[in-house]
Amino acid sequence: MKTLPVLIALALLAAIPPLFAVSTAEAEDFLKKSVSEVINISKSSPNSTALADSLRPLLMKAISFDAMTQRAVGPGWRQFTTEQQKEAIRLFSTLIIRNYSGKFTPGELPEISYKAATSPAPKRVEVSTSTSYKGSRYNVIYRLEEVGGWHITDVVIEGVSMVANYRTQFDAEFKQGGVDAVLGALKKSVSSS
Repeated sequence: MKTLPVLIALALLAAIPPLFAVSTAEAEDFLKKSVSEVINISKSSPNSTALADSLRPLLMKAISFDAMTQRAVGPGWRQFTTEQQKEAIRLFSTLIIRNYSGKFTPGELPEISYKAATSPAPKRVEVSTSTSYKGSRYNVIYRLEEVGGWHITDVVIEGVSMVANYRTQFDAEFKQGGVDAVLGALKKSVSSS
């Protein structure tokens, strides 16, 4: 008798369309549109410096640099003052935008094929892609989250998470010299990029 309510609940759940389906499609559309805009901008940029300047407004809207910076810094983030957090986000976004745009050669465009998006949790979507660029093929996974709209929160290239990679670096800096060491490392990276 106790199994009847469970069976009814399961039947009702099976009849409801998946809750993540709409969000997954919306996230995938957002990503495709953002990548298309990046490609269009890169077509007309004369060099990587101009490309970085042109991409900045688009990437600032498409990427959640707040979430990305906080996760890259890790537990030490709680010890940053509000002003230090703002400075870290500003430096980290500049670093990522410069590094990202520096990977492109103006006029040489990637070919990207998208795989079906998945939703590992509510308001989180992963979109796997296969990207061909300059004769090489890369598997790239974009991680997106919905917080006031969809935003990219991590990029995994060939199995390596960008956030996790920076977290390893920043964690070592934080353990050696705290907040000032992390900010110093960010400033140094930005000045050399």
